[in-house]
Amino acid sequence: MTESGATRVAVYLDFDNIVISRYDQVNGRNSYQRDKAKGLDDDPDRLTRATVDVGAIIDFASSFGTLVLTRAYADWSAEMNSGYRGQLVGRAVDLVQLFPAAAYGKNGADIRLAVDAVEDMFRLPDLTHVVIVAGDSDYIALAQRCKRLGRYVVGIGVAGSSSRMLAAACDEFVTYDALPGIPVSEPTPVPDEKPAPRRGSGRAKAAETPEEPDPPDPQAAATGLLTRALRIGLEKDDVDWLHNSVVKAQMKRMDPSFSEKSLGFRSFSDFLRSRSDVVELDESTTTRMVRLRDKA
Repeated sequence: MTESGATRVAVYLDFDNIVISRYDQVNGRNSYQRDKAKGLDDDPDRLTRATVDVGAIIDFASSFGTLVLTRAYADWSAEMNSGYRGQLVGRAVDLVQLFPAAAYGKNGADIRLAVDAVEDMFRLPDLTHVVIVAGDSDYIALAQRCKRLGRYVVGIGVAGSSSRMLAAACDEFVTYDALPGIPVSEPTPVPDEKPAPRRGSGRAKAAETPEEPDPPDPQAAATGLLTRALRIGLEKDDVDWLHNSVVKAQMKRMDPSFSEKSLGFRSFSDFLRSRSDVVELDESTTTRMVRLRDKA
């Protein structure tokens, strides 16, 4: 019998999305399409460098509570995915077989995953958390529906290939690189070229709706987010100082994709120290307090 108040987690992985996005992140934009055309086995080192640590994803998901179901959606006969089957089964992940449509090469993961997730929420009313491992904007509606049904939604996607609108639709969004134990990989530079449609994305770029603008500088965006969060907290509570954990919680509510680790900082305190021209950090006690500088 489930304990009252226990957190129970369902995890859904669009495996093609994550694996291909990671390959492009490590080896260069659109490299998967180019390498697939000539054979992925021609340069096995490129595949090895882009290996996704499935265990790190599942371990992070388990930090939210008991995993009651974990499903991965992909064409498991594809050479890109077949090598992962052993470790997925070893972590009790259900492998959902999908087959690409002949005309477009789309595997239908987004539709099948969304249908299963909504059905599970009604079938298992004690589910408290839903973890969506994908960066595709097609999952925005699913994230919104899960929240309306009272679930806490966590998104996990690859930096550079994840929709910012999807991140905003989640309660919390974490990039794969920011997961504990994942080393940050430097992407391979490639000449600028027109992005090609990617298998598993569901449609060509020209048909995607809505089209997202170029992302802002992440460091500048984080500084602006910090400033707004502090102003909101200080004015709401009519105080001079805020606990740093309160500030971080407000920043996460405003932008679920915020992560100090993805910005290169080991802790939130390190992030605050780097913004000393904007904020003051009081570390005279174990309770770290922060406020805006007068000029800010």
